[in-house]
Amino acid sequence: MTRGSECGIVGPVNGRIDFQRYRKLRAFVTRTFLHALWWDILLAGPVVRRFRRPPAERWTRIAKRYRALAVEMGGVLIKLGQFLSVRVDLLPAEVTRELSGLQDEVPAERFEDVARQIEADFGRPLTAVFSWVDPVPVGAASLAQVHHARLPGGEPVVVKALRPGIDVLVETDLAAVSLALRLLKFSRNIRKRVDLDRLGIEIVHTTLRELDLANEGRSAERFAADFADDPRVYVPKVFWQWSARRTLTLENVGFLKIGDLETLGRAGIPSAEVARVLYRLYMQQIFVHHFVHSDPHPGNLFVRALPLPGEAAFGPGDSVPPPPPGQERPFQIVFIDFGMVAEIPDHLRAALREYVIGLGTRDPARVVHAYQSAGVLLPGADLTRLEEIHEELFDRFWGVSIGNLRDMALSEARYFLVQYRDLLYEIPFQVQVELLFAMRAVGLLAGLSTYLNPEFDPWAETMPFARRLAKEDLKRDWRGWLDEALFQGRLLLELPRRLDDVLVRAERGGLTVQAALAQETKRTIQRLEKSLQKVAWMVISAALLLAGVMLHTDAPGEPYGSWLMGAAGAAFLWATLGKR
Repeated sequence: MTRGSECGIVGPVNGRIDFQRYRKLRAFVTRTFLHALWWDILLAGPVVRRFRRPPAERWTRIAKRYRALAVEMGGVLIKLGQFLSVRVDLLPAEVTRELSGLQDEVPAERFEDVARQIEADFGRPLTAVFSWVDPVPVGAASLAQVHHARLPGGEPVVVKALRPGIDVLVETDLAAVSLALRLLKFSRNIRKRVDLDRLGIEIVHTTLRELDLANEGRSAERFAADFADDPRVYVPKVFWQWSARRTLTLENVGFLKIGDLETLGRAGIPSAEVARVLYRLYMQQIFVHHFVHSDPHPGNLFVRALPLPGEAAFGPGDSVPPPPPGQERPFQIVFIDFGMVAEIPDHLRAALREYVIGLGTRDPARVVHAYQSAGVLLPGADLTRLEEIHEELFDRFWGVSIGNLRDMALSEARYFLVQYRDLLYEIPFQVQVELLFAMRAVGLLAGLSTYLNPEFDPWAETMPFARRLAKEDLKRDWRGWLDEALFQGRLLLELPRRLDDVLVRAERGGLTVQAALAQETKRTIQRLEKSLQKVAWMVISAALLLAGVMLHTDAPGEPYGSWLMGAAGAAFLWATLGKR
């Protein structure tokens, strides 16, 4: 079957949804919205703020309820939770931290239902497609599950099949997501920081892309092509002839599990070397190929042991003998599951190169300039303060191993909260989804590297890579350097004339000096102005209420007291819900 016609995308199905499931999801969304309305808006005023519960505790409970709901109902909810776990620009840290641990593991579908779907995909009996299929899945995720199988020629493969009825579940869950986004638009602060319409498009696109098994197969082939000349990488072959709209057949690459340190050590493969190679491969994905395998958890990575001279090749599941004493065994990193990938667009690639060069050379100005080039800074961001905090980060964390980085970060958190509370309060970043998925991959990679080698030093690995990129930029951009030199030369020639203009203006008394408040001072003044406005409205509300009560007591039959008390309520609502 051709990959273009038979392996199409599975999309919305004319609005068919599971109404019982939708009502349950709608109840969760509505309850969360009312919770935020009450605790974070109505009780945000200066007088009633004392009655609020701590936000960290409240949002952690909500995240735990969502996590339990996602595990119970499966479908898009788990994928959505994983997607939202990287949206630090949208959700509180307590929520993203809780969702980051959401595992895509749910009970398997009945094999009879999966077999019927595969038969419908190919239009013939299962035994006519595969000579054997293991009814017990090797893995069951929210959108699909995987079974061992054999082709008619006897070659071992794995068959990935979408869950029966997944299109209805996806349509239902996306309808609930649409409702949640509409409710989020009521928040002015969120509307100001996040393009919710674009976020909705990203969620739909990400979900449907994971349902497009043909796209997953093409991504695997593209990744293999990127590393075709790199002997450290192995990617499973796609069998298009045995793939269909809801079925993807791949080479069986179930070699050594990357997280099985005991087996790796017994095979003569040092886990510290695995961590180093894996880190370098991800540096190439992000900064050279710009195509990133975004889900590097231990279930999606294997280690293929390579034979020493005189040994036969090892297949999946084979026992690997230890090498001779004092010798290490060569290996390859095996990548599987390309349903979640990130392609870095052209307009971000130069910024990413500049970022890693600035990181490797400890140049905070270059790092901040990379943020500007990437367009991830919100308007009005204080560039000087950003450079200062990066300078501090370099000084305090440079050379710290990943294993010690978390503990050190916790001990330094208080210092950074005090010194840079203005930046941490504003969070002047708005990150594109492509970078968020790359960041997610780096976050998962950091955890895996820590497990493989607690002493792994990312700085030592980044510096030579950054220097190589810097040398390449110098060789490639000599015309840019020439243009810059000509530009600076023109400025130098114009300098005497411009200096004369300044002196003439000063002699005539026309020279003026403009001064601006520091960003932190301006923000403090703005917060004081808003607080004073709220206090003023609270005073008006209290005065109207007192007058209304007095009139109602003196003249119970007259409506004026009730009118004033109603006006007091309106003034109170304006003070708490008005523009901030």
